[in-house]
Amino acid sequence: MTRYYTRACNFYYGKNSKNKIKLKKALPLNNRADISFDHIEIISRKKVKKITISQINKLPKKIKLKVKKDLLTITRKIKNFENLDFNKTHLMGVLNITPDSFSDGGKYISAAKANKQMLELFKNGASIVDIGGESTRPGSKAISEKLEWSRINKVLKKIKKNNLISIDTRKSAIMKKSLSLGVKIINDVSGLNYDLETINVLRKSNAPFVLQHSLGDPEVMQSNPKYKNVILDIYDFFEQKIEYLRKSGIKHNKIILDPGIGFGKNLNHNLKILKNISIYHSLGFPILLGISRKRFIKEISKENDSQNRLGGTISSGLFALKQGVQILRVHDVNEMRQSLKVYQELIG
Repeated sequence: MTRYYTRACNFYYGKNSKNKIKLKKALPLNNRADISFDHIEIISRKKVKKITISQINKLPKKIKLKVKKDLLTITRKIKNFENLDFNKTHLMGVLNITPDSFSDGGKYISAAKANKQMLELFKNGASIVDIGGESTRPGSKAISEKLEWSRINKVLKKIKKNNLISIDTRKSAIMKKSLSLGVKIINDVSGLNYDLETINVLRKSNAPFVLQHSLGDPEVMQSNPKYKNVILDIYDFFEQKIEYLRKSGIKHNKIILDPGIGFGKNLNHNLKILKNISIYHSLGFPILLGISRKRFIKEISKENDSQNRLGGTISSGLFALKQGVQILRVHDVNEMRQSLKVYQELIG
């Protein structure tokens, strides 16, 4: 049986969006007035059909029922959690307390420098700071729990009550210790596949978490990654994981989806995800996108590559924002916040 997926597209913004919704010519994304759409793509593994929302009632009955069900999810308001209002864009600041992360390895390895950078990220506009003590860059190898904890525990002990911290780890023991020190969000780049005990930590703690897609371990994930259809394969991964979570006793909706740019994806895969990322709105959860300083920017810019890849990070971030992505994970929070302010002012 052919399976169909629904992607919202052809978006409107600001005052234009509000007028379109008022005239019933567009549908609000996540019940937001400031971003709406008037076209959808009906996608199967064989073809893509783009139609206006006014043409939905002309579809065959089974497809129409599927599309209308998806639209209820796409247009429904996402409930806030941890004081995150998903009616606006949030920045997750990156803080790698490692000697070997791909971009800033060694820069914040001391507790004093890491703590100073954490406070700076919040000052510059981060809603969340994502702290990690193990590099998961392509080609990296796993480290021991003891080593990972030794890198991050002094910084976690200085978390302030009003600071929202996520912990970037694959290890359930690190998750437990971090939650006890005030960490609020778990960010497991393995998609819950690395440590079988992780699901029990999530169930017992009731903590919000990021569900990221990754193809294999970091050590080998970039060795000729292959998909039948990268967009739909990731969608199916999310759907299967959510079903697994429900069966495991996790009933809350404090889940953030991350398609995992660069985690087992080549340039073509990454570009397809970025161009079609609005498809994941039909799963009903906020979307996080990690594009900061990633290799795909170098592969596109070639001789115009730079150390921080700030131009590529900002342009891809704004492109994702135009598709309603709620969280951008970035190193350069101040510059990204500046670009968001200018962009939002321009679109009204």
